[in-house]
Amino acid sequence: MLDLLIHNATLPDGRKNMSVAVQAGRIAEVTEGLMAPASEVVDAGGLLLSTPFVDAHFHMDATLSLGLPRLNASGTLLEGIALWGELKPHLTFDALVQRALAYCDWAVANGLLAIRSHVDTSDASMLAVEALLAVKKQVAPYIDLQLVAFPQDGVLRSKGGVDNLKKALSLGVDVVGGIPHFERTMADGAASVKLLCELAAEQGKLVDMHCDESDDPLSRHIETLAFEANRLGLHGRVTGSHLTSMHSMDNYYVSKLLPLMAEAQLSVVSNPLINITLQGRHDTYPKRRGMTRVPEIMAAGMTVAFGQDCCMDPWYSMGSGDMLEVASMGLHVAQMTSQAAMAQCFDAVTQNPARILHLEGYGLEKGCNADFVLLQAQNPVEALRLKATRLKVWRRGALVAQTPARTATLSLAGRPAQTSFLHTK
Repeated sequence: MLDLLIHNATLPDGRKNMSVAVQAGRIAEVTEGLMAPASEVVDAGGLLLSTPFVDAHFHMDATLSLGLPRLNASGTLLEGIALWGELKPHLTFDALVQRALAYCDWAVANGLLAIRSHVDTSDASMLAVEALLAVKKQVAPYIDLQLVAFPQDGVLRSKGGVDNLKKALSLGVDVVGGIPHFERTMADGAASVKLLCELAAEQGKLVDMHCDESDDPLSRHIETLAFEANRLGLHGRVTGSHLTSMHSMDNYYVSKLLPLMAEAQLSVVSNPLINITLQGRHDTYPKRRGMTRVPEIMAAGMTVAFGQDCCMDPWYSMGSGDMLEVASMGLHVAQMTSQAAMAQCFDAVTQNPARILHLEGYGLEKGCNADFVLLQAQNPVEALRLKATRLKVWRRGALVAQTPARTATLSLAGRPAQTSFLHTK
């Protein structure tokens, strides 16, 4: 007997009336119209059954710290970094853990079951690192939490930056991070990329660098990152996050840059909510929005994901762990409004970030982990339009969250008393 059978589901690729059978936490079968005995049977009612959402870029050590010790008055990236520096001496292990766990609860309710979080390694005490390692262990039954050693103050700029980062890796942090544009000079930024990529190659680690998070078109550390990935054979293992300077770069230079990035098989994470909020702050009009060239990078054959980045912290006072909100903003800013492009935006918060995180067992095929989200929508585009309710969320075949369907009660003479928010033909 099966543990779980979900039938009459629509899958993101458009297949309808599909049945998904679950046994021992894995998908036993995906086929049309399967009827088989199961301990639990769920009728999806023709709605969209998706793999869970994945966030490829977040800062869980800072999440839910909004207002501590004060608010970001200018709304700029640099004031956010300064605020984080003011907060760090007052951080405690328990507070870091409790805020992170609260966010993880939001994530599960939103069908977000895998997160890559950067954790600041600039503090020699490793307080944030140890707190998030504890959180990673605690949430492992329901969230895949991958941690990036992130030298927020610059790995070369800050005293002991290299040793601190190496210590974080030795404690169990998964990925090598960096922030070359925040080093003292362009030369130091390039040197940090070289150093960190060599460290990752030596230790067999993935790489994910904050790269060129700037309006400066001459911030070109992504070029160095691609070069080092090629030189060290790190193809498919390196991610450039933000890349907002590409928004402002000369088109001819970008026409040379994209093939270099593609040759290195770089992945890219854009953070639409944060990129358009923090960038262009010094512009008058027209104002640059700062988000990187998502359609062009996708067209060059690279894997692109959208990240939440921040939630109620020194950089961003909004956020809720809703990856459909993130994808919707990316869709609008990148003007990805064709049916195919909107489907790509859904992929940018599901299968693309899963690929970037190298998640094992992710997918809707036989043998994959039985991790699903049942959405109150009939297809990915409708899910984006409605920010669809997550009706049910399963992890390894076990129900971990559910939300009632969204309906409205109307008081219109001669009209139905209730309506759902689904498109009707």
